[in-house]
Amino acid sequence: MRLDKFLANAGLGSRKEVKKVLKDGVVVVNNQLTKDGKIHINPKSDEITVRGEKIIYREFIYLMMNKPPGVISATEDVNEETVVDLLKIEDAIMEPFPVGRLDKDTEGLLLLTNDGKLAHRLLSPKNHVPKTYFAVIQGEVTEKDVEAFRNGVILEDGYHTKPGILKILKSGLRSDIELTITEGKFHQVKRMFEAVDKKVIYLKRIEMGPLQLDESLELGDYRELSNEEVQLLTTYEIKGK
Repeated sequence: MRLDKFLANAGLGSRKEVKKVLKDGVVVVNNQLTKDGKIHINPKSDEITVRGEKIIYREFIYLMMNKPPGVISATEDVNEETVVDLLKIEDAIMEPFPVGRLDKDTEGLLLLTNDGKLAHRLLSPKNHVPKTYFAVIQGEVTEKDVEAFRNGVILEDGYHTKPGILKILKSGLRSDIELTITEGKFHQVKRMFEAVDKKVIYLKRIEMGPLQLDESLELGDYRELSNEEVQLLTTYEIKGK
């Protein structure tokens, strides 16, 4: 790995800021002072210090975001603001990407990481990782709908969804529900309710596998996962395997 990328990943700032740190002559690699950010180092075996302080290499970053509406779940887009655009430079430099996607108008829990192995594990259809949503529905949600979702519904394109666990929180002209599904088809929650002649007017993801949305996060805010949360994700026992 290039030295300048290593220092940026270690949280010393943007590439521009790292360049200044190197220019200041305070970076030492294996007891050799260096100002060249292009040299290659081994993050696991070489000793790098800045102003006498040893720099600990961090390979992965794990972030929980409360995704706001109007922002797309992508790393870059020519026309739209993305979730990565909301990150501070010291986090963006680690090149995290969203694990799965939330629709542009959907809020809530979004995991961003550069750990491809974990992302694949959480997203693989064969692993059936549950995702729970809170939604406001136009129309009265009934026990008949609960039963329909339990058996899986047929979408407009003929696809028969896997069973979903529908919980009615409030029923009326507008109903509040929670829905847990193990798939991630395009606009799936909205299309499932359309299949029973109802419309989703507000949607928020509140859980993904063992991870719950930190309700203290304002829309658009994010934080690093705790060591315990990372452990939960990496050791999560996937049902149905």
